[in-house]
Amino acid sequence: MRHDPGGAAVVQASSLIIVIVGLFAAAALGYFAARSAPKKQPAGSKNTLSSAGSASQSESDDPQGSGTEDADIMTGAGRAVAQESGSSASDLLERLRDAIEHIEQGVILCDDTGAELFRNQSALRYIEARDGLVLVEAAVEELMIKALTGRSVRREVELFGPPAQSFVVSAQPFTDGAGLGALAIVEDHSLRRRTETVRRDFVANISHELKTPIGALGLLAETIRDEPESEVVARLAERMIVEADRAAHTIDDLLELSRIEFGDETEFDQISVQSVVSEATARIAAAAGHSGIEVVVDLSPQIQVLGDRRQLVSAVFNLLDNAVKYSPEGSEILVTAVVESAESDPQELPLGLGPSGLSTGDIVRLSVADAGIGIPRKDLDRVFERFYRVDRARSRATGGTGLGLAIVRHVVSNHQGNVSVDSIEGVGTTFTLSLAAIQPLQENS
Repeated sequence: MRHDPGGAAVVQASSLIIVIVGLFAAAALGYFAARSAPKKQPAGSKNTLSSAGSASQSESDDPQGSGTEDADIMTGAGRAVAQESGSSASDLLERLRDAIEHIEQGVILCDDTGAELFRNQSALRYIEARDGLVLVEAAVEELMIKALTGRSVRREVELFGPPAQSFVVSAQPFTDGAGLGALAIVEDHSLRRRTETVRRDFVANISHELKTPIGALGLLAETIRDEPESEVVARLAERMIVEADRAAHTIDDLLELSRIEFGDETEFDQISVQSVVSEATARIAAAAGHSGIEVVVDLSPQIQVLGDRRQLVSAVFNLLDNAVKYSPEGSEILVTAVVESAESDPQELPLGLGPSGLSTGDIVRLSVADAGIGIPRKDLDRVFERFYRVDRARSRATGGTGLGLAIVRHVVSNHQGNVSVDSIEGVGTTFTLSLAAIQPLQENS
């Protein structure tokens, strides 16, 4: 079984938060119960729990039965707080309240009658917002009522948007035999769900991308086995080489993307932009020459950035590769790099990396411009997604994997810069990398 350290960390963090919240809940309930009964709010008021309408949901009792055990432990803490002097108990409650106010989870606490005693800022944001989050508030009210009967319950609430959102609402009782109250926690799982969706789509896409050439290889091999004509065999063998190369390129791009995403063997150093461009253009020279495309470079050798050479070469190569694939034969690709002051637009200044004092406060704009078919406006926001292709037929014909621009995006992200695209259909496309400029290397005297 594969160990998931990230998942374990999430579980541990969630457990710690639950303990802290539970301690606050028990302390608060114990304090209020010992000092004086809270003023009950009239039925139907905003903070009194009552029956509510149903929501898009998946509800279950706590499968681990952990809520009751935790409640007993925390209620003991609450009784201990109640036995403290008034000032000590009040100080502890204030410290716990401050901690709870700054967590991402929404926390709601009520007494045994359903009168609400506390809700933190996240709860206010989640269940008092408009645009469908009323379903989350309805789930909180319903589960609190069930928790007051002694049940620990949990419900998933899906809001179909746009944007689509996913929340998990859980509630559990806190009792000492006299029925002290209940606690509800609201967690926003939207990002987690989106990540799961991206992961599923990725697996589906890569399965398709590898299955197509591998299936073609099998079919071609069967045909060659039974083909008596040597000329036909040679033609089929050439096709097999093409399909094998396609599968190999897909795997290579996946490995490169994985290395960049996880920062494997990343080494930052002072890099000449000219040397990066020279290496990338050398790698693309054969493909460009085959189509009669000329790559023209116009930049100063003095421009320096702080970065990982391998990653930067990969980013520029993938921009050039993309330009070659979508440019007409005999056209020109222009690579330029200029240094601009960030004063005109401070929001665009990359943060830069490495030792302080290296950054000049300026921005390097490295652009790759082609005279190709261009990108429709509706596709501009999606071209950096994995496996997204504007023209699938052309991409498949040219051997594109749909991963090149995703690699570019991750490289720029690792360098705390940004990438932009400007395109006009039928005229051409320009991709621009923005990176923090640094002082040029000093010559040894």
